[in-house]
Amino acid sequence: MNNDLPSTTRGFCGRTRREFLWQTGAGFSGAALASMLNQDGFLEAQENRADGTPWENPLKARKPHYPAKAKSVIFLYMYGGPSHIDTFDYKPNMVGMDGKTVDVKTFGRGGHRNKGRIVEPRWKFKQYGECGKWISDLFPNLATCVDDMAFIKSMTADSPIHGSAMLQMNSGKILSGSPCLGSWVNYGLGSVNENLPGFVVMLDPRGGPISGAKNWSSGYMPATYQATVMRAEGTPIFNLTPHGNPKPGLQRDVLNALQAYNAEHLDQRAGNSDLAARIANYELAYKMQTTAPEAVDLAQESQQTMELYGINESRSASFGRQCLMARRLVERGVRFVQIYSGGNHNDANWDAHGDLEHNHNLHAGETDRPIAGLLKDLKERGMLDDTLIIWGGEFGRQPTAEYAKGSGRDHNSYGFTMWMAGGGVKGGTEIGTTDELGSAAVDDRYHVKNIHATILHLMGLDPNQLSYFYGGLDQKLVGVEEVKPIQTLLA
Repeated sequence: MNNDLPSTTRGFCGRTRREFLWQTGAGFSGAALASMLNQDGFLEAQENRADGTPWENPLKARKPHYPAKAKSVIFLYMYGGPSHIDTFDYKPNMVGMDGKTVDVKTFGRGGHRNKGRIVEPRWKFKQYGECGKWISDLFPNLATCVDDMAFIKSMTADSPIHGSAMLQMNSGKILSGSPCLGSWVNYGLGSVNENLPGFVVMLDPRGGPISGAKNWSSGYMPATYQATVMRAEGTPIFNLTPHGNPKPGLQRDVLNALQAYNAEHLDQRAGNSDLAARIANYELAYKMQTTAPEAVDLAQESQQTMELYGINESRSASFGRQCLMARRLVERGVRFVQIYSGGNHNDANWDAHGDLEHNHNLHAGETDRPIAGLLKDLKERGMLDDTLIIWGGEFGRQPTAEYAKGSGRDHNSYGFTMWMAGGGVKGGTEIGTTDELGSAAVDDRYHVKNIHATILHLMGLDPNQLSYFYGGLDQKLVGVEEVKPIQTLLA
């Protein structure tokens, strides 16, 4: 305790009065205060930016650069790297080549190689829909939605290593410290629902991905723009409910007592963007106490809807709940939702180094019906037109085996597949190709930056103009050089 403090500020048991009031109010009392101060105009009167303009909520809804096709994004992230040649990139010439040694340049966890043993696709492919696209037997439910899906079969990335590749897919950079895609959307557009986060992440129950929170961090931007992690079961957000459920009258008294202290604190710190971001976070946390539980209450959904998402089946129940929660969140104005399929390492995710069949049967079985249910549900509700769905991992898999025995494949950042649906995307199309073995993209090659540019473009943001000043530079998600959206993908 600071014994130099005046007696009017010292509290009980070595705590100042401010500390005592804060702890009595369970922490969120300050959030309520920030909300009220904002509503009555106090913050606008007291806080100013460095250039003298009035303070404003960093999450305030902002107009896009031009009319947007999509209002929200749901990114279905298949952590570990699904095999494109076993899912959506049909390679009929590989049939009958199993075990054959071929010249193929690979680089992954096993290092550089110039030869490899072919592992031919382990699942049969069939044509689906009016577009006649080839889909493997891994996705019988998703295959029925193929006319709404657009495949990019010539994706490339800069790293074949999970950590750096995931950072690039999420933030545009292979090094940590940069804002992720959802943060850029949150920063560029703000939030249309002041009672819910603009950016939500849902993790696989088996654990989070490598590099952890760096994948949904706001980087050098204020923390306001980072993701809120939600759970599909139990308490959706930890530490949201005030401890002990204090009576409204008591909380009101605490707030009144805290107002004078916070007013004095704010009055001396004009132009503090970090403080403004913290106030916005407190305000959001207070409002979520009543809004978030309703938004994720799946008991409000019909039994038919639950079955559509596969929640009635044990293997797909978890991912199904997450997909249904995502629909409920974007329905309520959440801008960006990211759902991870796969946790920790090895067969807990799509990283099929050992038994390819066991690995992909497991993860496709968990996600096939929920994703198909999400697409169909959005379409039936008239929401698919302005909700952009993205599917993919940090890279694909090699056509050759990693080890002398077994069917496991190594990482492949030279050529892999991602797909999009809804939100201004031209369904029933495919763009680009890989070679006859699927080892590298050869036609219409696209980089992760092009995916990011396409997403921002569909959300009404110019990827080459959206910037944040940091480190003496106007930083951009897509980098310094101009990057174009994938025009042939656009409806």
